[in-house]
Amino acid sequence: MKVDWLIVGAGFTGSVLAERIASQLKQKVLLVEQRNHIGGNAYDYYDDQGVLVHQYGPHIFHTNAKYVWDYVAQFTEWRSYYHRVLAVVNGKPVPVPFNLNSLYALFPPNYADKLAQQLVEQYGFNVKVPILKIRESANGTDLKFLADYIYENIFHHYTFKQWGLKPEELAPSVTARVPIYVSRDDRYFQDEFQGLPKYGYTNLFRRLLNNKNIKVLLNTAYQEVIDEIQCQRVIFTGQIDEFFERMYGELPYRSLRFKSFYTEQEYKQPVATVNYPNEYAYTRITEFKHLTGQRVYGSAYIEEYPQPYKRDENIPYYPIPKEEYQALYKKYQAEIEKLNGRVLFAGRLADYQYYNMDQAVARALTLFQKVICKS
Repeated sequence: MKVDWLIVGAGFTGSVLAERIASQLKQKVLLVEQRNHIGGNAYDYYDDQGVLVHQYGPHIFHTNAKYVWDYVAQFTEWRSYYHRVLAVVNGKPVPVPFNLNSLYALFPPNYADKLAQQLVEQYGFNVKVPILKIRESANGTDLKFLADYIYENIFHHYTFKQWGLKPEELAPSVTARVPIYVSRDDRYFQDEFQGLPKYGYTNLFRRLLNNKNIKVLLNTAYQEVIDEIQCQRVIFTGQIDEFFERMYGELPYRSLRFKSFYTEQEYKQPVATVNYPNEYAYTRITEFKHLTGQRVYGSAYIEEYPQPYKRDENIPYYPIPKEEYQALYKKYQAEIEKLNGRVLFAGRLADYQYYNMDQAVARALTLFQKVICKS
């Protein structure tokens, strides 16, 4: 087969690049995906009861970049939705990220009033203050107690379950991101644009890739076809260490296992996602009707179990934020320079960097505009 571009991976990064090249440059693209579906980890499907289920965990599209929102909106209508998450702490459901409402869910009203007043006086209102900053800068024992309490009861154990590492073993940037939100805003995200594709992510991807210049090949590892494809250039969105045959060793990832359930209850829980930082082996339960707004009998939900990534056994979800692994990634990054632009790398696995969906779209659009269009 002869094409202009071979793109490896049909998630957001690969699919957006395929669409841009096909529609704007009118060049032919072969999109190769080793799984049996398009959409990467955003893939969703209707289960036997008609509930639209996110196979790989909850995906809520949120961004402050209007150009990203507008680009994706070409391929879907939006369902307006604000994500809300509760964490079970000492048996009580508490809004997270931790905010002023969380104080009143956990502590006696008088003490919650005192903590809220001190937070506002010291840091201002409607601001996010990292836990570490409060632990280091708090004036008085009350705020120090609060920061230590949140760190221990919400962050520490959840982090260990999620990553298999203690917080101090991860890059400092991870701990630095955990905030107290000095606000009454219970939304999990505060981005200007938030929602879900009205008819699901898989439908979005079908429309994204509906171009005569794009051919999609599923259930295929790129190694199986690379010798049979004549192409000008390659875009690789898979694991960068795999591309270079792990010449410097394997980059580690965390994976996930999901356990699916159906209940005849209308709803199992009050919000879409409930986190369990301290109890149980799973980190969270997500119930999909909250996301989709569907009116169907019963409800579908999943339990989420983090686990180590094992090659050929499960899926690499998260690059592990540890400085020694970044140093290993940089060795592979140096190998890219030797390819003289014949192969472009982008995406969570290729960049060894966690991206939200909007960041993956932005990465693809920027690569297309600043590199592909100018080469």
